[in-house]
Amino acid sequence: MSINDSFITIQSLMWLFLATFMIHDFEEIIVVESWMKKNYPKIRNVVPRPLANRLKDMSTIKSSQFTVAVLLEFIIFIPITYLAVEHQNYLLFVGFNAILLLHVFMHLGQSIYLKMYTPGVITGIVITLPYTIYLFYRMVQENLLTLKQIILYAPSGLLLLPIILVGHRIGKIVIRD
Repeated sequence: MSINDSFITIQSLMWLFLATFMIHDFEEIIVVESWMKKNYPKIRNVVPRPLANRLKDMSTIKSSQFTVAVLLEFIIFIPITYLAVEHQNYLLFVGFNAILLLHVFMHLGQSIYLKMYTPGVITGIVITLPYTIYLFYRMVQENLLTLKQIILYAPSGLLLLPIILVGHRIGKIVIRD
């Protein structure tokens, strides 16, 4: 462990997952509605055909509807983080962090492809990317997991995808136009 690693315990670092997630999602919540209203007409014909229907669904999203999905994720992340910190059950914790790491590259790819700012790209690059890399580094350095285990656990994060879809569906049902 280097001197810089001793400034924060691994347990505190793991709990920071919740803050990291929320900071990133606050950026998305704050700008998604206005960004879609402003940019959907410009980007709808640029987006690859397989993604066009998903984009159309998102084009009318309200920030409050998006928040419902974020809330559902957050509620699930609390016990998953608790299990990681207090019971060394890392499977879903690593998986969800791996998905969020990949999510950064989705934001970055969207911005590069569209040649514009997209919601979430700033906090993805500035907050989520360094946090997740450092988290995985520390978990390996402190012998909590091996890099091989992190790679093996990463696909468990795919369980997050139906949760997100259900959250967005609930948001559209609960908060109507």
